[in-house]
Amino acid sequence: MKAPVKTNLFASKAPLEWAIIANGQLSTAQIPIDPQGNVVEGGIEAQARQTMDNLKHTIESAELTMDHVTQVLIYVTERSQLPVFNKVYAEYFSAPFPNRAAMIVAGLAREEMLCEVVAYAAVPQA
Repeated sequence: MKAPVKTNLFASKAPLEWAIIANGQLSTAQIPIDPQGNVVEGGIEAQARQTMDNLKHTIESAELTMDHVTQVLIYVTERSQLPVFNKVYAEYFSAPFPNRAAMIVAGLAREEMLCEVVAYAAVPQA
């Protein structure tokens, strides 16, 4: 059985949940949108920070911490953005870091988006 995580992130019109818990794992994808659903301006650093803030908010909404995150998939639209994303990313995690992969993609769902993350977190069993 899967259960949605209640967040107060922007209510997307797309058929999605910001996070789902199933089989002892939280699955989520986060993008650089503000509470009104707008992609934040200011380049890759501002978008990386908003994306990571949204991830942290979602993890905490599930009553977890960033230490529960086991894997992160990072998507950026240009290779030159990755060092900036890495700098911001490092502010949200401490060792041992989650397993992760980074991909350079031609584009994301919204043209103005420069990054997106997919993350998985272990949910302790009661």
